[in-house]
Amino acid sequence: MNEAERKRVRRVRRKRHVRKTVSGTADRPRLTVFRSHRNICAQIIDDTVGRTLVAASSLDKQLAAGLARGGNKAAAQVVGTALAARALQAGIKQVVFDRNGYPFHGRVRELAEAARKGGLAF
Repeated sequence: MNEAERKRVRRVRRKRHVRKTVSGTADRPRLTVFRSHRNICAQIIDDTVGRTLVAASSLDKQLAAGLARGGNKAAAQVVGTALAARALQAGIKQVVFDRNGYPFHGRVRELAEAARKGGLAF
């Protein structure tokens, strides 16, 4: 097993451990983050019905037009503010944050802080 596989396996274990306790409800849905080398995506999910309520990604055509790259901190900030705006339009003000096994650092942190500045509470 090489280093990349070890990192992925450790992240998935952390993800499973957190998901045992963190769950989104209709009152407080779950904000989850996925990051790859090239892009970052975020969703707000109601786990009781298994439905994505709001999503934003650096692959969205409206957001990607203003981005030079989709996998940096600037892209994470844009995605976070867009997600917060879409969530407020949908009537979502409070969420539970699920970092999806990633460290709360760098792009994940920038997305979370931009979502907080945009009006989401978590």
